[in-house]
This record gives sequence, structure tokens and C-alpha cells, in this order.
Amino acid sequence: MLLTPGPTALPPSVREAMSDELINPDVDPAFAHRYDALLDKLATAFGTDDEMVVMGGEGLLGLEAAIASTVAPGDRVLCLSNGPYGDGFADFVERYGGEPTLVDADYDDPLPVEELERTLAADAFDVATMVHCETPTGTLNDLDPALDLLTDHGVLTVVDAVSSLGGTPVPTDRIDICLGASQKCFSAPPGLAICSVSDAAWERIEARDPDSLYTNLLPWHDAEQPYPYTHLTTLVVALDEALDLLLAEGLDSVYDRHSEAAAVCRERGAALGLAPFPDLERSSPTVTAFAVPGHATDLQERLRADHDVTLATGFGDLADDVLRVGHMGYNADVDNVERAMDALAAEL
Repeated sequence: MLLTPGPTALPPSVREAMSDELINPDVDPAFAHRYDALLDKLATAFGTDDEMVVMGGEGLLGLEAAIASTVAPGDRVLCLSNGPYGDGFADFVERYGGEPTLVDADYDDPLPVEELERTLAADAFDVATMVHCETPTGTLNDLDPALDLLTDHGVLTVVDAVSSLGGTPVPTDRIDICLGASQKCFSAPPGLAICSVSDAAWERIEARDPDSLYTNLLPWHDAEQPYPYTHLTTLVVALDEALDLLLAEGLDSVYDRHSEAAAVCRERGAALGLAPFPDLERSSPTVTAFAVPGHATDLQERLRADHDVTLATGFGDLADDVLRVGHMGYNADVDNVERAMDALAAEL
């Protein structure tokens, strides 16, 4: 049983959709019609009227493309961070010649909004980046206070919501570029980077006129040719089926299912003496990170070998200190969580 915070297990109908006869996306009108319908479904799932883009590549492509498309050499970018992906935005900014200012906090602390306010009062910035759900630590950030400040200062916002979209509400309508991916809460295979792009973001991208193709959002902003290269047909069909399942269930029901699975996971963990890595108020409904200092890798190996249950460990310095249960998408299921926690109890 795969219970990782992405890629998730796939629903049977999504696996079946991937075996459909291949459609040539460059010449067959059937693909164009299905793709247009997919964009409408994604807009509903994102909760936005902004233009949607579906790029052929893992979710990290979307993060890089957002920076490559909006940041010119010398641009000042504020990177608000309390986790590995928030820190990573600063690396992208440097690679594209921008000047990042990292306003950061420890990985088990909230976003440093007061420091953000002081920084904005002292300096001007073109773009700001942040992360909604820091998957490596299981932290769900409250973005509204930061978005209030950034909007007041006229700063374009880029948000990584890869592991929260489709599992918990995201304030997409307040974000200029909101980034998602196929393999998390949507429960489709990895390989598609998804984003919504506001009118203000398109204006900035057009003025920037990036010179790359694959990490450039601008070629997707073309009504006559909505995808600039041969699309990943099978993955598009799989995502389309996954979205049908999500929207048929209803977003509110989907969010409730994630919250219920998360609550069961944490109750079982507390009974075993396990503490969540961030406090419960800031733990994401899509993933639970338990603090198991020095034991995460061993527990992961034993769970997989003895119980056929695959969980995830942490990243970097937390690689052996955090064990993560991914109750997102198709895996946001109480029975699956109970099985995983039974196995963890046996090993502990």
C-alpha cells in the first residue's frame, strides 16, 4: 500500500483511462476538445477564473517556469519561507539572475509575517514567493496575512500549492501564479505541472518576454495554439478522469474526507506517543509528519518489508527524523490510514 505524500496511489478508473487508445494531440480534434474541457475542470478545482496552464513535466517544472517567466536579471524577489521548498525558490531566483531576499523561519515555526511587514516597509520588491503546504514537514501555512501585505505593496505573488490543491481550500483567487501538479491530491500519475495565471502575471510575463521554451509560460498564452509542443496525451487523459472523480464527489466532501483521515492519523499517532512535527493547528490535512528522531529510515524500511506499507521520510537534515503519512487524494481514506497506523504500531 502506497501512502506517501505524492505520488499517490491511482484510482482504478484512472489506471484504466491510461490504457485508452492513444490520441494524437497535434492533429486529432478530439484531444483539443478534451483538453479544453480539462482546463475548465481545473479552474473549478483551483477555484479561479484565471487562465490555466498544463505543462508536460513534474511539478518542479511549474515552480521553475514561474520564476523563469516573471523574473528578469536584477529583479528583486522576496522569498517567504519556513521549509525546504520555500528556501528552494531563492535558488531558482538566483539561477535566473534575480536578487532574492529570503525572509525565513525555522521549519517548525509559522511564516514570519512580522518580519515580512518590516521588510516590505524598508524595500521594494517585484515578485514574492511562498509555499502553502510544505510537504517535507507536513506544515500548512496560513497565507492570508502575507497576501494582505503583498497586495498592499503591489507585489506579484507566486505560490507553491502542489500538495494542497484538491485536498484543502487554497486562496487561489488572491494569488497571481498558483502552482499545482498531477501526482498529489488529484491522484493522477506524475508528469504534469499545472498553474493558474492572473492577468497581472501575464502582463509581467509579456513585458519580460523570456527567451526559453520549456520553462516559459508565455507560449501557453495563445488562444490559437494552447499547447506549444506535443502534449503528454496519456497523462492528460488520466488527469481528466481523476478530476471527474474529484468534482463528482464535490470539493467540500473531498476536503472533509481529507480532514477526517488526518484526524484519525494524528489520534492514532498520539496514542503511540508520536508528536506531529509542526503543532496540530498548522499540520496539513493532506500529510502528517511524525517526529521520530533517528528512526525514520529504519521504520520506513521495516514497514515496507514486513507490512507492504510504504510511507515517506523527511528531506535533508530531517531525512532520518521525520516519518510522513500521505493521506491525500485517493489515499485520504480512513481504512488505509488505520492499516498504516496498525503496521506502525506493530513496529514500534
